[in-house]
Amino acid sequence: MPSSRDVVFVDGVRTPFGRSGPKGLYAETRADDLVVRVIRELMRRNPDLPPERVDEVAIAATTQIGDQGLTIGRSAAVLAGLPKSVPGYAIDRMCAGAMTAVTTVAGGIAFGAYDVAIAGGVEHMGRHPMGEGVDPNPRFLSEKLVDPSALVMGMTAENLHDRYPAITKERADAYAVLSQEKVAKAYADGRIQPDLVPAAIRTAEKGWGLAVEDEAPRPGTTLEGLAGLKTPFRPHGHVTAGNSSGINDGATGCLVAAREVAEELGLTAKMRLVSYAFAGVDPEVMGVGPIPSTERALRLAGLSISDIGLFEINEAFAVQVLAFLEHFGIADDDPRVNPYGGAIAFGHPLASSGVRLMTQLARQFAERPDVRYGITTMCVGMGMGGTVIWENLA
Repeated sequence: MPSSRDVVFVDGVRTPFGRSGPKGLYAETRADDLVVRVIRELMRRNPDLPPERVDEVAIAATTQIGDQGLTIGRSAAVLAGLPKSVPGYAIDRMCAGAMTAVTTVAGGIAFGAYDVAIAGGVEHMGRHPMGEGVDPNPRFLSEKLVDPSALVMGMTAENLHDRYPAITKERADAYAVLSQEKVAKAYADGRIQPDLVPAAIRTAEKGWGLAVEDEAPRPGTTLEGLAGLKTPFRPHGHVTAGNSSGINDGATGCLVAAREVAEELGLTAKMRLVSYAFAGVDPEVMGVGPIPSTERALRLAGLSISDIGLFEINEAFAVQVLAFLEHFGIADDDPRVNPYGGAIAFGHPLASSGVRLMTQLARQFAERPDVRYGITTMCVGMGMGGTVIWENLA
């Protein structure tokens, strides 16, 4: 039986995230081509890694049909020019797809089945809207296994406002403004660009172009502007397009490896995986998922919340982040939380977002050698949460 090995995060990249729809960056770009771009960039940035040493390619997609189907981890690996000896597979845990791709290959590395793997995710929500082609079993509702609101993410966010009455619409909007401001500053400071891979785009109308930055951020967003937005999920509700992540397209990927193999190949390890956990919650309040998954990951690591110096929390909805912060006694504007901003500004192409969180945390670790531990965490559709705890190797 192999003994467990340290698993390290070597490098992460992503395409710029586009807005979904006929006018979005990737309206006429295939989802699998976005993944290919990411895999090729990871190999280009790490020339000391022989392509045949990649032991697995795990790529997540929530809607696994069309250009997101065909076992996308394998098909994208072949399309990216990796040797045919490199296997691959597809993975689905809705929003936590890429996160699960990382934890799954990490388990294989720790066990000794792999030395080096590529893990990531893609979501082209313009081509494949959430829920496309699904057929929910009628027993979910007829036997009251879930509340009818569980299948509409915005309604689950309104339910969370009910559960946390102290989290007002004003607090959610203020958090959203802060996220936009942080993203604008991170871009101005050159913090985001190093991990973006430009993607070729084409439209019949405009011809060829290049996507070089995220399309979704709205710098200059104000509280006054957000106050007037419609609440589509409930009359006089709290959840708006302004305090939620958008509908987006994009792909992410990262290299993970056994620590000693990274050293042997001359790859720079940025952070070490300490522990991870997934947890289930009532689907109608899926936004609270990161609370039990984080408590479990902390317990497995023998750490407490006070040991965590940086948090990357996926901002599916402002209320979901605020519920997490409230539970752990962290201020709404704590500087440890999403220092570069989050999904409310960047966007949230479902299955890809987990690796964006990791890539940003690795970048922040490099700037903050004083911080030892950080967390990447997110809520997951159908009532789950996922959390990975990392140790700074800078």
